[in-house]
Amino acid sequence: MFVREPERNTPVLAEHEVVVLGGGPAGIAAAAAAGRAGRSTMLVERYGFLGGAGTAAGLANFCGLHAKVNGEHRQVVHGIADDVLARLRAMDALAPPHALFGGRIQAQAYDVSAYKLVADQILAAAKVRLLFHALAVGYRDGHLLVETKSGRRAIGGKVFIDCSGDGDLAYWAGAPYEVGDGKGNMLYPSTMYRVGGVDPAKAGNAWERIAALMEEAERAGRRFPRKKPIVRPQPNPVEWRANLTQIRNPDGSAVSGIDAEQLSWGEAEGRRQVWDTFQFLREKAPGFERSYIADIAPQIGIRETRRIGGVYELSEDDVLDCADFADSIGVNGWPVEEHKAGDVDFRFQRSPRGYNQLPYRMLVPLGVDDLLLAGRCASMTHGGQSAARVSGACFAMGQAAGSAAHLALKFGVAVPDLDVGELQTHLMQNGAWLG
Repeated sequence: MFVREPERNTPVLAEHEVVVLGGGPAGIAAAAAAGRAGRSTMLVERYGFLGGAGTAAGLANFCGLHAKVNGEHRQVVHGIADDVLARLRAMDALAPPHALFGGRIQAQAYDVSAYKLVADQILAAAKVRLLFHALAVGYRDGHLLVETKSGRRAIGGKVFIDCSGDGDLAYWAGAPYEVGDGKGNMLYPSTMYRVGGVDPAKAGNAWERIAALMEEAERAGRRFPRKKPIVRPQPNPVEWRANLTQIRNPDGSAVSGIDAEQLSWGEAEGRRQVWDTFQFLREKAPGFERSYIADIAPQIGIRETRRIGGVYELSEDDVLDCADFADSIGVNGWPVEEHKAGDVDFRFQRSPRGYNQLPYRMLVPLGVDDLLLAGRCASMTHGGQSAARVSGACFAMGQAAGSAAHLALKFGVAVPDLDVGELQTHLMQNGAWLG
């Protein structure tokens, strides 16, 4: 059954040189890079704040900014990411990097509210025009179509950058794509939450004991959504982030981030799991006896939906073998992190170098000459995306995409025809590290 709608003329809200869809780390870096280069730039975001999964999904820590390089932990993503870290540090809202998985990798916690403020500051300084509370719904004749509280509008651009995570813009523009592993199996999402009122002195290194406490409880009959919990303190140690949930449909499959009904089920199911796992923490984890749920993320954290087909697909072997590429635009140091039913598989690099380069070609979709990709919807296999979807690689891809948009306009060439040497020079001049 269908409802016939009358043909309509959609007002054009704005015309810009660069239009970025999605305000996560990829979108922040893409818009900032284009804006700093002097390009008229608009960033379109569905929420009223930036940060993507880092704020809307409550992630609360940066993964992938660091790699273990020949046995030494090093920050390997720079450029605009450095500006983000410096501003957070100035607000006393950034913790030192902390080790995970027995010291094999590092992550870095931040205050979620401060990250929202920092993102606003960076894009304001780059003179980027923000359009919040705008849900992208289509693409036609060089215009992104959005629904807003003011009604349906169109936004024209010369170069578009899809940082939507779900590859929405690329999908509407006709680029090829896959969902999940090619058989429909996607990485399972989670609902993140933060716990307040923790006694840091009593809690100590509680994160080292929580998995064992969960195993003991399971032997007594309790059930948890997944194994390998991550429960760690935030910059203010009375507040901890909790990554304990795994959201599945009643049939056991992963909730899809591009299915409205599954998302609706998943949001309520995620909150149910939050309450259940929080009760366990309060009962069993030292220092959590008087804790409370400080925040449940506004949305579930989606790890994988569409992966857009590009000129090159970053593979799991590229990650594990620490591959080099002549057209490198940055690096990824995060291991493969596959969220499967009831568990998480971590597969670490087979080379002590600890990072792989990211090729420009993975940002270039097939068949669309005025579009770039950045973030978890970029051209990657299921296994490659299980690693390079994290915030560090997204910052690197975003800065490269925004810089490439600027240079394509400067030289009057289509995105696929850009001289990569020019792009690499521009990125290095602006603080990026290409590995």
